[in-house]
Amino acid sequence: MKRVDDFRLHFGKQELVPIVIGGMGVDISTADLALEAARLGGIGHISDAMVKTVADRRFNTKFVKDKLKQYKYNVANSDKSVVQFDLGQLAEATSLHVGRTMEAKRGPGMVFVNCMEKLTMNAPKETLRVRLASALDAGADGITLAAGLHLGSFALIEDHPRFRDAKLGIIVSSLRALQLFLRKSARTNRMPDYVVVEGPLAGGHLGFGMDWAKYDLATIVAEIHAWLLAEKLDIPLIPAGGIFTGSDAVSFLEKGAGAVQVATRFTVTRECGLPEDVQQHYFKASEEEIVVNQISPTGYPMRMLASSPAIGSGIRPNCEAYGYLLDSNGNCSYIDAYNRQLELHPGVKKVSVMEKTCMCTHMRNFDLWTCGHYTYRLKDTSRKGADGNYEILSAEHVFRDYQFSTDNKLALPD
Repeated sequence: MKRVDDFRLHFGKQELVPIVIGGMGVDISTADLALEAARLGGIGHISDAMVKTVADRRFNTKFVKDKLKQYKYNVANSDKSVVQFDLGQLAEATSLHVGRTMEAKRGPGMVFVNCMEKLTMNAPKETLRVRLASALDAGADGITLAAGLHLGSFALIEDHPRFRDAKLGIIVSSLRALQLFLRKSARTNRMPDYVVVEGPLAGGHLGFGMDWAKYDLATIVAEIHAWLLAEKLDIPLIPAGGIFTGSDAVSFLEKGAGAVQVATRFTVTRECGLPEDVQQHYFKASEEEIVVNQISPTGYPMRMLASSPAIGSGIRPNCEAYGYLLDSNGNCSYIDAYNRQLELHPGVKKVSVMEKTCMCTHMRNFDLWTCGHYTYRLKDTSRKGADGNYEILSAEHVFRDYQFSTDNKLALPD
């Protein structure tokens, strides 16, 4: 019976354990988690989502404080079009976060940066170019383009000296999305080095509508794989979303996948950035508590725990401090939803906003508990103590369980 360790992901002459830990933002996929994946021979991701906030947390910088100070005069104003990111500081924060991680890397694996197109930041093209280029400048092994079609992203960095050296990949949820990306990127004469195929059971934002349950990861992967073979394109496919055991992973690897991307089981590890009290919510979640809703201002459906404090929270928009989801005109659907509730409830000190949520603030505070579909199975991966809490795992334990397990077994901690 085959194990994940019987397979290898090939990038040219380099061979890797075919396990990729997904890039959970805002520092949920920490540098420590990514570095463990690299040490063990796989691929780890750090995310550049809200990178200034992450840099402040990691390196005691004052990027958020300085931005709030600059735009404090505008806090009470519903028009956020003046709120801009300083591109030099954005580059500096990215350089710190990515550069320090790469300096600490040990082992035969790789560290990639997950880069979300949907972080529009009131200057989508300009800020995305800085984020991509700065990650390459800082020595990232690769960049995974996420949360968007990224039709122009390759063009933003085609003049960068590492454009053809670093590994560049994209996350898609359909063959059509991949075809659009390849068509728009053809002018750069640069194919992606890998394609992550994210299915409907993934955590966080989904590349589907609210009819997500009609889709199946294995079917999507098979369709894309067949098309790549017909087109004679040798691009490794990396299925993601709902791969909970090593046996789940092997079922894809045996059918030609280059690797698998996993994340849910690493949310309850010591190296993960989630606070331990939140990790216990993940352990104790029931299947009924895991919901897909439309409260994200990005417009994408999002999977999370129904008990997330962010749901219904009517906090004042914090765009002056954060503002990562402001579109090119300085608008955000949460601001609109918040203002509607203020108009409906004049004089009320604290309104409830169910329609949307302030993702920036709540992700920063770990109050938006995004999760994969199989989060309710996490309780089967650990031991429950006398106090009712579950033992937090190590990233190495979870990685090795994926790598060596058979028969859909889950290894409990020693």
